[in-house]
Amino acid sequence: MNSITKPTEKSSDLSPTSDLQKSLPDHTQLPDKDQDFVKNFQEPPEGDLLTHSITPILQQIHPDRQYCVGRDSGIYWRLAELPEKGSVAPDWFYVPNVPQKLDGKLRRSYVLWKEFVAPLIVLEFVSGDGLEERDKTWGKGKFWVYEQAIRVPFYGIYEVQKGTVEIYNLVNGYYQQMVANERNHYPIEPLGVELGIWEGEYQSQVWPWLRWWDAQGNLLLTGDERAEQERQQVEQERQRAEQERQRADRLAEQLKALGVEPEL
Repeated sequence: MNSITKPTEKSSDLSPTSDLQKSLPDHTQLPDKDQDFVKNFQEPPEGDLLTHSITPILQQIHPDRQYCVGRDSGIYWRLAELPEKGSVAPDWFYVPNVPQKLDGKLRRSYVLWKEFVAPLIVLEFVSGDGLEERDKTWGKGKFWVYEQAIRVPFYGIYEVQKGTVEIYNLVNGYYQQMVANERNHYPIEPLGVELGIWEGEYQSQVWPWLRWWDAQGNLLLTGDERAEQERQQVEQERQRAEQERQRADRLAEQLKALGVEPEL
Protein backbone atom coordinates (compact mmCIF):
# COMPACT_ATOMS: atom_id res chain seq x y z
CA MET A 1 0.00 0.00 0.00
CA ASN A 2 1.10 3.46 -0.77
CA SER A 3 1.09 5.68 2.20
CA ILE A 4 -0.13 9.20 1.89
CA THR A 5 1.77 11.71 3.88
CA LYS A 6 -0.36 14.62 4.99
CA PRO A 7 1.50 17.87 4.52
CA THR A 8 2.12 19.74 7.68
CA GLU A 9 1.08 23.36 8.07
CA LYS A 10 2.93 25.70 10.26
CA SER A 11 0.55 27.78 12.29
CA SER A 12 2.80 30.76 11.73
CA ASP A 13 2.07 30.57 7.96
CA LEU A 14 -1.59 31.36 8.63
CA SER A 15 -1.10 34.13 11.12
CA PRO A 16 -2.22 37.63 10.12
CA THR A 17 1.36 38.84 10.21
CA SER A 18 2.86 36.08 8.08
CA ASP A 19 4.51 36.92 4.77
CA LEU A 20 1.85 34.84 2.98
CA GLN A 21 -0.99 36.81 4.55
CA LYS A 22 0.74 40.10 3.83
CA SER A 23 1.09 39.19 0.16
CA LEU A 24 -2.62 38.39 -0.31
CA PRO A 25 -4.84 41.16 -1.73
CA ASP A 26 -7.15 42.96 0.69
CA HIS A 27 -10.69 44.33 0.18
CA THR A 28 -9.34 47.48 -1.51
CA GLN A 29 -7.50 45.45 -4.16
CA LEU A 30 -9.94 42.68 -5.06
CA PRO A 31 -12.31 43.13 -8.03
CA ASP A 32 -15.56 44.83 -7.07
CA LYS A 33 -17.20 45.25 -10.48
CA ASP A 34 -18.90 42.07 -11.62
CA GLN A 35 -22.58 42.55 -12.37
CA ASP A 36 -24.28 42.71 -8.97
CA PHE A 37 -21.21 43.26 -6.77
CA VAL A 38 -21.77 45.90 -4.12
CA LYS A 39 -18.89 48.36 -4.11
CA ASN A 40 -18.63 48.87 -0.37
CA PHE A 41 -20.52 48.23 2.85
CA GLN A 42 -21.65 51.84 3.26
CA GLU A 43 -23.66 52.01 0.03
CA PRO A 44 -26.67 49.83 0.98
CA PRO A 45 -27.35 51.84 4.19
CA GLU A 46 -26.90 55.06 2.21
CA GLY A 47 -29.57 53.96 -0.25
CA ASP A 48 -31.86 53.00 2.66
CA LEU A 49 -31.35 56.39 4.29
CA LEU A 50 -32.15 58.34 1.14
CA THR A 51 -35.23 56.27 0.31
CA HIS A 52 -36.78 55.99 3.77
CA SER A 53 -36.40 59.68 4.63
CA ILE A 54 -37.86 61.06 1.39
CA THR A 55 -40.74 58.58 1.03
CA PRO A 56 -43.26 60.76 2.94
CA ILE A 57 -42.42 63.68 0.60
CA LEU A 58 -42.84 61.54 -2.51
CA GLN A 59 -46.15 60.21 -1.22
CA GLN A 60 -47.38 63.76 -0.70
CA ILE A 61 -46.34 64.69 -4.24
CA HIS A 62 -47.81 61.47 -5.64
CA PRO A 63 -50.96 60.54 -3.66
CA ASP A 64 -51.70 58.09 -6.48
CA ARG A 65 -48.28 56.45 -5.81
CA GLN A 66 -47.26 56.95 -9.44
CA TYR A 67 -43.51 57.19 -9.02
CA CYS A 68 -40.47 54.92 -8.89
CA VAL A 69 -37.28 54.85 -6.86
CA GLY A 70 -34.51 52.70 -8.29
CA ARG A 71 -31.31 51.47 -6.65
CA ASP A 72 -28.57 49.79 -8.66
CA SER A 73 -31.22 49.09 -11.31
CA GLY A 74 -30.49 49.30 -15.00
CA ILE A 75 -31.70 52.24 -17.07
CA TYR A 76 -31.69 51.17 -20.72
CA TRP A 77 -31.18 54.29 -22.79
CA ARG A 78 -30.25 52.85 -26.22
CA LEU A 79 -30.47 49.63 -28.19
CA ALA A 80 -27.12 47.86 -28.38
CA GLU A 81 -25.87 44.49 -29.65
CA LEU A 82 -24.89 43.71 -26.06
CA PRO A 83 -27.85 45.09 -24.06
CA GLU A 84 -25.74 46.03 -21.06
CA LYS A 85 -23.70 48.35 -23.30
CA GLY A 86 -26.82 50.44 -23.72
CA SER A 87 -27.59 50.70 -20.03
CA VAL A 88 -26.39 52.42 -16.90
CA ALA A 89 -27.19 51.50 -13.29
CA PRO A 90 -27.26 54.49 -10.92
CA ASP A 91 -26.86 53.90 -7.21
CA TRP A 92 -30.12 55.81 -6.57
CA PHE A 93 -32.66 57.50 -8.83
CA TYR A 94 -36.23 58.79 -8.81
CA VAL A 95 -38.69 58.86 -11.70
CA PRO A 96 -41.94 60.85 -11.33
CA ASN A 97 -45.34 59.98 -12.77
CA VAL A 98 -44.77 56.37 -13.76
CA PRO A 99 -46.39 53.21 -12.30
CA GLN A 100 -44.43 51.18 -9.77
CA LYS A 101 -45.40 47.97 -11.58
CA LEU A 102 -45.65 47.11 -15.27
CA ASP A 103 -48.61 44.90 -16.19
CA GLY A 104 -48.75 43.85 -12.54
CA LYS A 105 -45.13 42.72 -12.51
CA LEU A 106 -42.17 44.01 -10.53
CA ARG A 107 -39.81 46.18 -12.51
CA ARG A 108 -36.45 44.60 -13.29
CA SER A 109 -35.11 47.62 -15.17
CA TYR A 110 -36.22 50.97 -16.56
CA VAL A 111 -36.45 51.07 -20.35
CA LEU A 112 -36.54 54.61 -21.67
CA TRP A 113 -37.77 53.76 -25.16
CA LYS A 114 -40.80 52.09 -23.59
CA GLU A 115 -41.68 54.80 -21.06
CA PHE A 116 -40.11 58.07 -22.27
CA VAL A 117 -40.09 59.71 -18.79
CA ALA A 118 -36.54 60.41 -17.65
CA PRO A 119 -35.50 60.27 -13.99
CA LEU A 120 -35.68 63.64 -12.26
CA ILE A 121 -32.56 62.96 -10.19
CA VAL A 122 -29.75 60.40 -10.33
CA LEU A 123 -27.20 59.88 -7.56
CA GLU A 124 -23.90 58.05 -7.85
CA PHE A 125 -21.90 56.91 -4.81
CA VAL A 126 -18.17 57.02 -5.51
CA SER A 127 -16.15 54.03 -4.35
CA GLY A 128 -13.04 54.56 -6.44
CA ASP A 129 -11.36 57.71 -7.66
CA GLY A 130 -14.53 59.31 -9.08
CA LEU A 131 -13.34 59.25 -12.69
CA GLU A 132 -16.11 56.87 -13.77
CA GLU A 133 -18.82 59.16 -12.38
CA ARG A 134 -17.27 62.20 -14.10
CA ASP A 135 -16.52 60.48 -17.41
CA LYS A 136 -17.70 62.69 -20.30
CA THR A 137 -16.59 60.31 -23.06
CA TRP A 138 -19.03 60.56 -25.95
CA GLY A 139 -21.45 57.65 -26.13
CA LYS A 140 -20.39 55.79 -22.98
CA GLY A 141 -19.16 57.98 -20.12
CA LYS A 142 -21.60 58.14 -17.19
CA PHE A 143 -21.57 61.92 -17.05
CA TRP A 144 -22.20 62.09 -20.80
CA VAL A 145 -25.01 59.52 -20.65
CA TYR A 146 -26.88 61.33 -17.89
CA GLU A 147 -26.36 64.74 -19.49
CA GLN A 148 -26.70 64.10 -23.21
CA ALA A 149 -28.55 60.79 -23.61
CA ILE A 150 -30.98 60.48 -20.71
CA ARG A 151 -30.98 64.21 -19.90
CA VAL A 152 -31.50 63.87 -16.17
CA PRO A 153 -32.31 67.30 -14.68
CA PHE A 154 -30.26 66.70 -11.49
CA TYR A 155 -27.12 64.57 -11.16
CA GLY A 156 -25.29 64.08 -7.87
CA ILE A 157 -21.83 62.63 -7.23
CA TYR A 158 -21.37 61.67 -3.57
CA GLU A 159 -17.95 60.78 -2.13
CA VAL A 160 -18.22 59.37 1.37
CA GLN A 161 -14.45 59.21 1.90
CA LYS A 162 -14.18 62.95 1.25
CA GLY A 163 -17.50 63.80 2.87
CA THR A 164 -18.58 65.77 -0.22
CA VAL A 165 -21.31 65.87 -2.84
CA GLU A 166 -21.41 67.63 -6.19
CA ILE A 167 -24.83 68.42 -7.67
CA TYR A 168 -25.27 69.25 -11.34
CA ASN A 169 -28.35 70.87 -12.89
CA LEU A 170 -29.21 70.52 -16.58
CA VAL A 171 -29.34 74.02 -18.05
CA ASN A 172 -29.79 74.57 -21.78
CA GLY A 173 -28.78 70.98 -22.48
CA TYR A 174 -25.60 70.94 -20.38
CA TYR A 175 -24.80 70.29 -16.75
CA GLN A 176 -23.85 73.24 -14.58
CA GLN A 177 -22.42 72.52 -11.15
CA MET A 178 -24.70 74.00 -8.51
CA VAL A 179 -23.50 76.31 -5.75
CA ALA A 180 -24.53 75.41 -2.21
CA ASN A 181 -26.88 77.70 -0.31
CA GLU A 182 -26.19 79.31 3.08
CA ARG A 183 -26.84 75.93 4.78
CA ASN A 184 -24.32 74.24 2.47
CA HIS A 185 -27.23 72.37 0.86
CA TYR A 186 -28.33 72.03 -2.75
CA PRO A 187 -32.00 72.77 -3.45
CA ILE A 188 -33.85 70.25 -5.61
CA GLU A 189 -36.71 72.62 -6.30
CA PRO A 190 -39.16 70.26 -8.08
CA LEU A 191 -39.21 68.15 -4.89
CA GLY A 192 -39.11 71.05 -2.46
CA VAL A 193 -36.10 69.52 -0.71
CA GLU A 194 -32.37 70.03 -0.34
CA LEU A 195 -29.41 67.65 -0.46
CA GLY A 196 -26.34 67.91 1.69
CA ILE A 197 -23.89 66.12 3.97
CA TRP A 198 -24.85 65.08 7.51
CA GLU A 199 -22.30 63.75 10.00
CA GLY A 200 -23.73 61.10 12.26
CA GLU A 201 -24.59 57.47 12.93
CA TYR A 202 -26.98 55.40 10.85
CA GLN A 203 -27.35 51.61 11.01
CA SER A 204 -24.41 51.49 13.45
CA GLN A 205 -22.10 53.26 11.02
CA VAL A 206 -20.68 56.75 11.53
CA TRP A 207 -20.03 58.56 8.26
CA PRO A 208 -20.63 61.84 6.48
CA TRP A 209 -23.96 60.69 4.98
CA LEU A 210 -25.77 62.16 1.99
CA ARG A 211 -29.19 63.31 3.28
CA TRP A 212 -32.33 65.29 2.51
CA TRP A 213 -33.63 68.43 4.24
CA ASP A 214 -36.86 70.29 3.60
CA ALA A 215 -36.84 73.78 2.05
CA GLN A 216 -36.71 75.33 5.54
CA GLY A 217 -33.58 73.38 6.44
CA ASN A 218 -35.21 70.73 8.65
CA LEU A 219 -33.61 67.30 8.37
CA LEU A 220 -35.92 64.68 6.86
CA LEU A 221 -35.98 61.76 9.27
CA THR A 222 -36.40 58.05 8.69
CA GLY A 223 -39.26 56.21 10.40
CA ASP A 224 -36.89 54.90 13.07
CA GLU A 225 -35.52 58.39 13.69
CA ARG A 226 -39.04 59.82 13.99
CA ALA A 227 -39.97 57.08 16.45
CA GLU A 228 -36.85 57.77 18.52
CA GLN A 229 -37.58 61.50 18.45
CA GLU A 230 -41.12 60.86 19.69
CA ARG A 231 -39.80 58.52 22.40
CA GLN A 232 -37.41 61.21 23.59
CA GLN A 233 -40.21 63.79 23.62
CA VAL A 234 -42.40 61.48 25.70
CA GLU A 235 -39.51 60.88 28.09
CA GLN A 236 -38.87 64.62 28.38
CA GLU A 237 -42.54 65.22 29.16
CA ARG A 238 -42.46 62.46 31.78
CA GLN A 239 -39.38 63.98 33.40
CA ARG A 240 -40.96 67.44 33.32
CA ALA A 241 -44.14 66.13 34.95
CA GLU A 242 -42.07 64.35 37.61
CA GLN A 243 -40.15 67.55 38.35
CA GLU A 244 -43.43 69.47 38.67
CA ARG A 245 -44.78 66.83 41.06
CA GLN A 246 -41.66 66.96 43.21
CA ARG A 247 -41.79 70.76 43.25
CA ALA A 248 -45.44 70.65 44.35
CA ASP A 249 -44.61 68.13 47.11
CA ARG A 250 -41.81 70.34 48.44
CA LEU A 251 -44.08 73.38 48.44
CA ALA A 252 -46.78 71.44 50.32
CA GLU A 253 -44.23 70.38 52.95
CA GLN A 254 -43.05 73.97 53.38
CA LEU A 255 -46.63 75.20 53.82
CA LYS A 256 -47.34 72.49 56.40
CA ALA A 257 -44.21 73.53 58.30
CA LEU A 258 -45.69 77.03 58.46
CA GLY A 259 -49.00 75.65 59.72
CA VAL A 260 -50.79 76.20 56.43
CA GLU A 261 -52.78 73.32 55.06
CA PRO A 262 -52.24 73.25 51.26
CA GLU A 263 -55.26 73.11 49.02
CA LEU A 264 -55.66 69.85 47.13
